[in-house]
Amino acid sequence: MKSQPALLFLLLAAPAQAAVDFVQDIQPIFAEHCYQCHGGHKQEAAFRLDHKPSALKGGDFGVAILPGKADDSRLMHAVLGTNPKMRMPRKGDPLSTAEIAKLKEWIDAGAVWPDSASVKLEQKTDHWAFKPPVKPKVPTNAKHPIDAFIRERLQKEGLSPSQSAEPATLLRRLHLDLTGLPPTPQEIDAFATACQKDATGSIQRAVSTLLNSPHYGERWARHWLDAAHYADSNGYEKDPMRFIWFYRDWVVNAYNRDLPYDQFIIQQLAGDELPKATQDQIVATGFLRNTMINEEGGVDPEQFRMEAMFDRMDTIGKSVLGLTIGCTQCHNHKYDPISQEEYYRMFAFLNNDNEPWRVVYTSGEQMQRTQLLTRIGELEAKLKHDHPDWQQRMNQWVASVKSAQPQWHTLAFEDDPSGGEKALRQPDGSILAQGYAPTKSDVKFAVKGFHDAPMPDRSADKSVRPPLTTITAFRLELMNDPNLPAYGPGRSQKGTAALTEFSAEMKIDGKPTKLKFSQATADFGEPENTPLAPFARDKESEKDKRVTGPIAYAIDGKADTAWGINAGPGRRNVPRNAVFVLEKPVELKPDSELVVTLSMKHGGWNSDDLQTMNLGRYRISVTDAPKAAANPLYGGKPEFSVFRTTVAEWQPVNDEIESLWKQHPEGTTTLVLDSRSEPRMTSVLKRGDFLKPDNRVTAGVPAVLNPLPKNADGSRLTFARWLVDRKSPTAARAYVNRVWQAVFGTGLIETAEDLGTQGSPPSHPALLDWLAVDFMEHGWSTKHLLRLITSSATYQQSSKVTPQLLERDPYNRLLARGPRFRVEGEVVRDIQLAASGLLNPAVGGRPVMPPAPAYLFEKPASYAPFPWKVDEDASQFRRSLYVFRRRSTPYPFLSTFDVPNGESSCIRRSKSNTPLQALMTLNETMSMEAAKALGARMWKEGGADDAARIAYGFRLCTGRPPSAKETTVLLGMLQRHQPKSGEIDSHTLVARVLLNLDETITKE
Repeated sequence: MKSQPALLFLLLAAPAQAAVDFVQDIQPIFAEHCYQCHGGHKQEAAFRLDHKPSALKGGDFGVAILPGKADDSRLMHAVLGTNPKMRMPRKGDPLSTAEIAKLKEWIDAGAVWPDSASVKLEQKTDHWAFKPPVKPKVPTNAKHPIDAFIRERLQKEGLSPSQSAEPATLLRRLHLDLTGLPPTPQEIDAFATACQKDATGSIQRAVSTLLNSPHYGERWARHWLDAAHYADSNGYEKDPMRFIWFYRDWVVNAYNRDLPYDQFIIQQLAGDELPKATQDQIVATGFLRNTMINEEGGVDPEQFRMEAMFDRMDTIGKSVLGLTIGCTQCHNHKYDPISQEEYYRMFAFLNNDNEPWRVVYTSGEQMQRTQLLTRIGELEAKLKHDHPDWQQRMNQWVASVKSAQPQWHTLAFEDDPSGGEKALRQPDGSILAQGYAPTKSDVKFAVKGFHDAPMPDRSADKSVRPPLTTITAFRLELMNDPNLPAYGPGRSQKGTAALTEFSAEMKIDGKPTKLKFSQATADFGEPENTPLAPFARDKESEKDKRVTGPIAYAIDGKADTAWGINAGPGRRNVPRNAVFVLEKPVELKPDSELVVTLSMKHGGWNSDDLQTMNLGRYRISVTDAPKAAANPLYGGKPEFSVFRTTVAEWQPVNDEIESLWKQHPEGTTTLVLDSRSEPRMTSVLKRGDFLKPDNRVTAGVPAVLNPLPKNADGSRLTFARWLVDRKSPTAARAYVNRVWQAVFGTGLIETAEDLGTQGSPPSHPALLDWLAVDFMEHGWSTKHLLRLITSSATYQQSSKVTPQLLERDPYNRLLARGPRFRVEGEVVRDIQLAASGLLNPAVGGRPVMPPAPAYLFEKPASYAPFPWKVDEDASQFRRSLYVFRRRSTPYPFLSTFDVPNGESSCIRRSKSNTPLQALMTLNETMSMEAAKALGARMWKEGGADDAARIAYGFRLCTGRPPSAKETTVLLGMLQRHQPKSGEIDSHTLVARVLLNLDETITKE
């Protein structure tokens, strides 16, 4: 019997006995062995074998079938296993020798493939979601357009709408929908009385009042923050805190002032690119900065920048386009007509930004800042007025400063000195520190073969060899960079840094010799013995003797002292320079080896908690000039502001100006976007791998959607305007659908994140399009849309359901009854706080930390200890919108009630009903506090007897009075409970029951 290889040879070499038929001989092979990975549902390596044009075109590895050339065809190489690692099929048994022989014969014969044997690809561009909405004619069966569309469908189904809800139920529904807070019994009584006279007018007035409440923005911001996946921490392993709550407050304020939705989107994607952009418009770009940031040791910053970019694309797809574009990162969309190339063309709009922490100010701080800067300007103007020769004197001083500056030569280093921190070389010869930031480190830079090392010459913009034969001094430049906190020049929370020691060592006569410095100068240094910032102190801060001060501290050989550059708010984030003069010039020889060490030992004890004081961007240069000194005008400082400090007789005015600077507001940093001056190149990435760039692409959009305007550029502003163009088929539909989802529990399209071909069909397509067009016609106003919805009889229906209706429409998709579902997790907690009287109604500001289990923020629950500092004052009772959101250890109460943790964009929250939720509202610390407060409130405000007090508490929680049976049960429990010492008192027990009623946390 012949061996298998010999048999294979004979089969391949044998002449064809009969022509191979594709349908009978080849297609069954493909179907049995190939379609699983290269068919209609899956196309590995972008290769498809059930569609003739796709199969002949090939995939990621090139053309696979060369008609007439089987030996050169990749398909044959794959099934033969020429490269064992690439043998196909990858899963399952190899093809038989007979099957392989048929494939070879078929290809050699020209790969004849009848068109009728190829699948026909569906023309998905005809899908309704890819056509701009057109306003349909409103049915005539009702006055209100929403009711007309809903009733038309109900009539077809043989159903009738429900009666209107009771006034108390309706007002509570309005309150929970529009502000997320329950009404008081007094508000309910007033509304019920008004409805007896004019129900329609009373509802309209209630809606207007609620829409004008500052709590409206808090309620509706929450839905958008889900889409933006807002959080107060970076995520990943270390998950340190971040500062971006200014963006959260911007969203709240945008809803409160009813910022048109198209402008709402434009400002969030490109507010910084608008003409004369305001601080608010720049803050809005924090929308795309909510992505997670990985600061683990050894990470590649570019890898996780790209991960953040993919996340931003996913966020825009879900939240604005209403399409699942994330999968096109790796391949053409399997279901929607969007190609991988089109994905990266959209990607190109977003790929040209820095990612700064910008210093921002509250409105009060902005006013204070404007006033003091105006006063400083007035004092400087008065100096100029009183001394007419100031210009001449300043020019002479500036000329002397410039003439004293020597020629500096930037050192080019060979080693990577990072030690976990990534030292990224910049085109100007500087170093940008990124990634992990150790709090205590010695960064060593080495120069070998000094005379042969190319140096960047910034003036000529080319590399030249250094002409030096000796070194007399070193210069350290600290530079701003938009990728540093507050633009740097340091990496601390405030963009500051501290240099513990600057040292240099050179091999002289083959022996490493430490170089000695005679003096050091800088354009600024902190006063002697300046205490460390609290965030940079050691764990036992009382034992920490470290201080910062003048530049001399950087060469004093002491580990407890460091050169500090913090000039205070308003002046701390500016470039600095320091010069270190050698005791003796050092001669350079061909074999000279130089090592420069930057010792940074003034960070805190926890490198995972923003306690670094490292340098952020810096450059080291040398000179052979004698008597080198720091440049007081370094970094483009205003010449007069520096010059005046050198004039002795102006000291009183200088002192007054200095006192004004000390009044400058501190400000806060927030994450924003900032366009790069040099755009990045964008390429299609093979399988979405940032290490495998393929063809370069320019900015563009999917052909299936609305086109870009003529002469469009590649800016984010162009992209943002395109997203919400009136011709966009999805923007308005996606948003009105999510508003409908928030009100009724389910959108007109159930898959709110996916309007594409695989999304659920709309339950009322005509209504969806009518709402989308009407929304745009009314200035993209969310408040108009909510007035329209809440004024409909559909919204105002009773939520009571009959067995027949429940069987016919269990999920209320036909809307024959009003909405009834459990409120979101934040609103559950807010109802507890509001009903108990504990709620702190303050709007905006830093996130708060209410009581939480301490173990969550210690190892092993947290990678490193996290500073969850419980707010002891009334701040802990603020709305849940302001609870600090840590991604890796989310606040237990909220996560138990299905609140997302912010790791990815969330358009639809899951809804669960578990025993753990009841245990949480019964026993969680804040819930117990609320029960105690409600019990006290009931017995203080409720009336003269227990029945009245219980009825008052019941109304605070549910909006209605208890029935006689409910009152009897609660009174009986109150009378039976005789608490022992340390047990829950009777009032708290009743309140605890009321706060845990299903009706309390349900919107009827």
